[in-house]
Amino acid sequence: MTEPTLAALIEALRRQPGIGQKSAQRIAYHLLQHDRAGMQQLARALEAAATQVRHCERCHTFSEATLCDICRDTTRDARQLCVVETPADQGALERTGSYRGLYFVLLGRLSPLDGVGAREIGAAELLQRAADGVTEEVILATSFTAEGEATAHVLAEALKARGLKVTRIARGVPIGSELEYVDLGTIAHALVDRH
Repeated sequence: MTEPTLAALIEALRRQPGIGQKSAQRIAYHLLQHDRAGMQQLARALEAAATQVRHCERCHTFSEATLCDICRDTTRDARQLCVVETPADQGALERTGSYRGLYFVLLGRLSPLDGVGAREIGAAELLQRAADGVTEEVILATSFTAEGEATAHVLAEALKARGLKVTRIARGVPIGSELEYVDLGTIAHALVDRH
């Protein structure tokens, strides 16, 4: 029988994405047996993040301040607003170094079966922000899953109805890949969206 404190640690680890029961046990045992200092560091970092990190009031990404660094950056192009599903998606776009506009993080995507509608992803707030008189283009950078596509479609229709220019990130064949190994759906979209 597992001690209550150890069981609680394993359960807390198991709740994280991609970590099952066995992985959670391995991590817990490793930390306890081999890396107590790392465990203490992790505990301090988790506590600090839980108390200090919140959502930016303007774009909803993670921030320790009321407004994130990107929203406060006056050198960013405020005429472009890129809509993403998660802060992780925003981070991926930022790492490319190819986008210098602003963001709006939905914190999800439409999923009626899960009870996630336009209200839950902040669609009304997005529409208000996009109609600020400064935004000229809204770039929809949602995922290419069924839910991501539905989210992009619903948002595009609502934004276009307000007279805003709406674009969608392109999809296609990954750089460095060989066509024979790319799935047929990706190849078909790459042909349709060619430029």
